[in-house]
Amino acid sequence: MSYSRDVKNELCARRITSAPRFESLLGRSARSDILAECYGILLYCNTFSTREIRIITENERLAERVTALFSECFGVDFDSTRAPESGKRSLLIMDKRKLNAIFDAFELMPQDTISHHINLGVLEDETSHSAFLRGAFLAGGSVTDPAKSYHLELVTPHRSVSRETVSLLQEQNFSPKHLERSGNYIVYFKQSSAIEDFLTFIGASGSAMELMSAKIEKDMRNSVNRRVNCDTANVSKTVDAAAAQLEAIARLDLSTLPEKLCETARLRLENPELSLTELAELFEPPVTKSGLNHRLRKLKELSENT
Repeated sequence: MSYSRDVKNELCARRITSAPRFESLLGRSARSDILAECYGILLYCNTFSTREIRIITENERLAERVTALFSECFGVDFDSTRAPESGKRSLLIMDKRKLNAIFDAFELMPQDTISHHINLGVLEDETSHSAFLRGAFLAGGSVTDPAKSYHLELVTPHRSVSRETVSLLQEQNFSPKHLERSGNYIVYFKQSSAIEDFLTFIGASGSAMELMSAKIEKDMRNSVNRRVNCDTANVSKTVDAAAAQLEAIARLDLSTLPEKLCETARLRLENPELSLTELAELFEPPVTKSGLNHRLRKLKELSENT
């Protein structure tokens, strides 16, 4: 099961608060969360027009939630079909009476559907903004597995809706980006912190926590990998340097060397695997790392001159 599907399942598990039927945007009930969530679903679903409403999904829980929401909000049901080859459900409304009930709830006239806009009269407070964006994500949203990358997007076929969604998000202190792709309009986030905040805002706090945990795990893994790579590089440098030192010492006659250089050469021959710091501690008395490095460079110079 995908992370995106898990997020939607968490949202679908939210209780649908009972609400009276909606007749006018002027009524108090028209400002409720349930209407705002339905509005987000409609503006981000596959088709929302005066001829039909079509919502296509393979998520059974999402299909059940949408059906319950529309029944509670508008008093209508869907004609539901399933494609045998894909298992996707198509929730369809073409009955004129049902369509009119939905459009009347938003006080939309047929000419208004030529170019959809977000009617801010439906979204009067932060709670309704949250519900609207929840519906938008359920119908047209997706989010990548945080173990792989960070990307959340909301996709709608309506240009004005996408731009107005950006403004809506900015009101809630989000900073989304947007683009056009294949005739659709996308609002998206690519920062993990922004995705965490968005999921929390629309009611998927459990998924937000999962994303945080995945980010912490990924950061720890990357930190360990960097450390291992650094350690590996340091070991490789130590081995290469020791090999060069041993090669130089092999060309020298140790009996002709001064006492300090002779001792240095002998200890390096006896301990080829040690780093300079470790080798310096074997001297009596111990020498500094820089002092030992100076002696080894001197041995190399003598070797080159033999």
